[in-house]
Amino acid sequence: MAEGVTLQSEDYSRWYTDVVQKAEMADYAPVKGCMVIRPYGYALWENIQKALDKRFKDTGHVNAYFPLFIPMSFLQKEAEHVEGFSPELAVVTIGGGEKLEEPLVVRPTSETVIGHMYAQWIKSYRDLPVLINQWANVVRWEMRTRLFLRTMEFLWQEGHTAHETAEEAQEETLRMLGVYQDFAQNEAAIPVIPGRKSASEKFAGAATSYTIEAMMGDRRALQSGTSHNLGQNFAKAFDIQYLDRNNELQYCWTTSWGMSTRMIGAIIMAHGDDKGLIMPPRLAPIQVVIVPISKTDEEREQVLPAAEDITKKLQAAGVRVKFDARTEFTPGWKFNDWEMRGVPLRIEIGPRDVANQSAVLARRDIPGRDGKSFVPWADIETNVAEMLVTIQKAMFDKALAFREEHTHRPGNYEEFKTAVEDGFALAWWCGDAACEDAIKKETKATNRCIPLEQEGGTGKCVYCGKESSEKAVFAKAY
Repeated sequence: MAEGVTLQSEDYSRWYTDVVQKAEMADYAPVKGCMVIRPYGYALWENIQKALDKRFKDTGHVNAYFPLFIPMSFLQKEAEHVEGFSPELAVVTIGGGEKLEEPLVVRPTSETVIGHMYAQWIKSYRDLPVLINQWANVVRWEMRTRLFLRTMEFLWQEGHTAHETAEEAQEETLRMLGVYQDFAQNEAAIPVIPGRKSASEKFAGAATSYTIEAMMGDRRALQSGTSHNLGQNFAKAFDIQYLDRNNELQYCWTTSWGMSTRMIGAIIMAHGDDKGLIMPPRLAPIQVVIVPISKTDEEREQVLPAAEDITKKLQAAGVRVKFDARTEFTPGWKFNDWEMRGVPLRIEIGPRDVANQSAVLARRDIPGRDGKSFVPWADIETNVAEMLVTIQKAMFDKALAFREEHTHRPGNYEEFKTAVEDGFALAWWCGDAACEDAIKKETKATNRCIPLEQEGGTGKCVYCGKESSEKAVFAKAY
């Protein structure tokens, strides 16, 4: 399976595409810029959905669904919003064979249509807060696309909330950023930096945008989830008002936040190696694969019942397990196949293992003999459960160590330029968009975020030398 996969060291971008296709995660659609998410990739997305959806509901949110088509006039109500999205809009002008009176936009995001509906639903402070999320697809007309990372149509969730006060909206914005951080680190095993976007990088129409930024295996940054405090911008554009506790009419304070199938790309790039994917156990579609090993029919008659018995035990214990009973492939071919797909743990059972009432556990995250151990059948459920927890933690620790190794604190602009070629540059920044723009033009590195956790003190802006009170993360990014 690994044959034909470009090495990361040779061409990381090509490696990524090779792995996505060979592991049967996704494929190219007939429409340029779109993708088909294959069953294995969609199974990963379903696990991402489950983990996020539980967190949303635990924080009081409910799910709903809003239309795919949005009147063009809705987008034009919020000037900054329509300006930001105009280059990416897909517009429908003909329906049922006739020209439409008003063009319809295929949703790039849903702040406008949801804002319209909130204006109908919210009348009093007693109706607040409104905490709604939707799972949907969106369309943004991208010119340069890459499977999962940037496609014209993609799947995501988008939360939209309305609040009585500015303080409540800000609390919600940061709460959901924390939900994303918790998910990324504890489910996807990806360390992320939560931070505030600069004014030039914020969401079109937002008062303030926040992000979680992750480092990929090629040391580039990936924006992995965003949370926006919309202030009263959309409330005023769509007349979302309520009678307050003094019976006076007030505008709501709103938020929006989202995470998409781009997270699948993050998991691939943060953990994968030259053999293919490495799935974090908590999200892996298949956590354990059992591969029987036999050379003769007699050995097969011994091994298969044992493998089936272990499969049933693990299934009963709640493990997502696959018994690979295919006879047309050798065990070695199967090993490579499941390594390409990133299954966290492989169990090998041969005649000798049957005789010893034991099995071989092979970790995907540690190649070769170092990743193998022998366990008795009697404790197989406990050993597997413990091993999956160990793998999950090891993957996070490895990704964190990699990020720390490639995060630099440059003291001047020359050091800065060297730093962004190797990963993240955490540098003093004066907050001036002119410095930010100059850095981008000269180095192709963008301001990823101003971390919420600052090291304290003051310093000189890495570009202009002005006194600065905050550091920002700069990096080349997807």
